[in-house]
Amino acid sequence: MPSTAPRSPADGRPPHRVVVLALDGVYPFELGIPNRVFPGVPGAYEVVTCAATEDRTVTTDADFTITVGHGPEALESADTVVIPPYDLRRVTAELPGSVRAALARIRPGARIVSICTGAFALAAAGLLDGRPATTHWALADVFRRMFPQVAMDADVLFIDDGDVLTSAGAASGIDVCLHVVRSDHGSAVANRVARHCVMPPWREGGQAQYIEQSVPTEGANGTAATQAWALERLEQPLALKELAAHARMSQRTFARRFQEETGTSPGRWLIRQRVHRARHLLETSDLSVDRIAAEIGFATGASLRQHLHAAIGVSPQAYRNTFRARG
Repeated sequence: MPSTAPRSPADGRPPHRVVVLALDGVYPFELGIPNRVFPGVPGAYEVVTCAATEDRTVTTDADFTITVGHGPEALESADTVVIPPYDLRRVTAELPGSVRAALARIRPGARIVSICTGAFALAAAGLLDGRPATTHWALADVFRRMFPQVAMDADVLFIDDGDVLTSAGAASGIDVCLHVVRSDHGSAVANRVARHCVMPPWREGGQAQYIEQSVPTEGANGTAATQAWALERLEQPLALKELAAHARMSQRTFARRFQEETGTSPGRWLIRQRVHRARHLLETSDLSVDRIAAEIGFATGASLRQHLHAAIGVSPQAYRNTFRARG
């Protein structure tokens, strides 16, 4: 059995063999990530691409079909297997027979890495049972319904669970491949590869900072008008007593109805809306953190930093550096 231990480019051993399994409906961008990242360590990795069928023809989610260099037999010699994402319309709880047979060729001890919907294939094969895993945040609820036996965590960019790693969508495929290089050869080598990819070697925070946040709109439910009223006064303290008085309810009734209608308490909802407003101001203004905190009802800049980090895992400055619109 070939060793999966990391190779050094100068240690004389054969390169670590990375086999990329392209499934029908594959996304071309993510398919190319392993061949962009791993060759950045000269001599350390050999990257090949295979199909699940012997004819080696693979459809993509674009307007072209590809023919890859290898059939499923390549998986038998893989030290690391990477499964890029494929069209969501092809995602099912049951794998096609050819895909299941291909995955069965992966030898024990090989490292397996999925990107985005690639995690669905691993889960359908039973390879994620009882494990933590992630996928694109927009697909997390679908994944949980299909595979309740997997501990889905949609807040992270990737999860390293030893011999199985899963990652979120698109660019997180680069994150997880850089992490593999870092694990195999250290930070200095991974940093050099990241520079060649014009990527940060490590991104702060998780997927939460990329999730589109919606704000409530006035409607027919019992507290919608008060929600809209509160959104215009986020800079004020807005105690439960004031919210209930605006809704013309007792505090107990208001809190109960609010929980039923929003799924959270008034206090937590206010924090969420203030964080959402803070993100907007960080993206669109040059206001200082302390000024933004005052504008949205947090007592201090430190309070804003704490709540933003709790919500999305990054500091205000890191968020602004990533999302601030530039002229």
